[in-house]
Amino acid sequence: MKIAIVGYGKMGRMIEKAAEARGIEVALKLDEFNNAKFEGITAENFAGIDVAIDFSIPSAAVENILRIAALGVNQVVGTTGWQDHMSHVKSVVAGRGIGLVWSPNYSVGVNAFFRIVSEAAKLLETEPEYEAWAWEIHHCGKKDAPSGTLLKVIDDMKKAGFTRPIDVGSNRAGSIAGTHEIGFDSPADTITLRHTARSREGFALGAVKAAEWISGKQGFYEFGDILFK
Repeated sequence: MKIAIVGYGKMGRMIEKAAEARGIEVALKLDEFNNAKFEGITAENFAGIDVAIDFSIPSAAVENILRIAALGVNQVVGTTGWQDHMSHVKSVVAGRGIGLVWSPNYSVGVNAFFRIVSEAAKLLETEPEYEAWAWEIHHCGKKDAPSGTLLKVIDDMKKAGFTRPIDVGSNRAGSIAGTHEIGFDSPADTITLRHTARSREGFALGAVKAAEWISGKQGFYEFGDILFK
């Protein structure tokens, strides 16, 4: 199996290490030095590539996805901050007949956290005395705030039926890998659900597992959907 890494920063290097440990060849690495204007996304460069893993930047993600889709290459996308274009991307994936896995977070623990929070939101929707908050903190280099992970948690809470306001907060400081917290408070008690990442290695391994899964498949999937099947 051969993969391309689109966005060869800290996460890209971790993905390379995780892929090689699983016997996967990293045949192409694109970054701001060889793909600043998408010039690295060519049929020649992507010949023989089974899956492209994108951990680039929000402003480049959609164009990366569309250009790679035009080459007929399956993708794993972990870049956040572009979700307003999700409907268009889904239509392109279907039209090109490729496969794509999307997640704002490829940690197995975070995807379990999504399910746990959804269930809590569902249970407490019928208890109007409980108000909710959502908070996250990441390293100072993270571009988007709130994080894509927190936005997904909030969206999942709403889909689970929680219709009351959710107070949202974000912080950026230091080199924190990422902490996400959801809380429910009533006059009688407080429920706090929190996930804390110790490193980004779990994100990299999850992305590589997603690439292994999507290779040769068609359709748009979220990581949590394939992880817990």
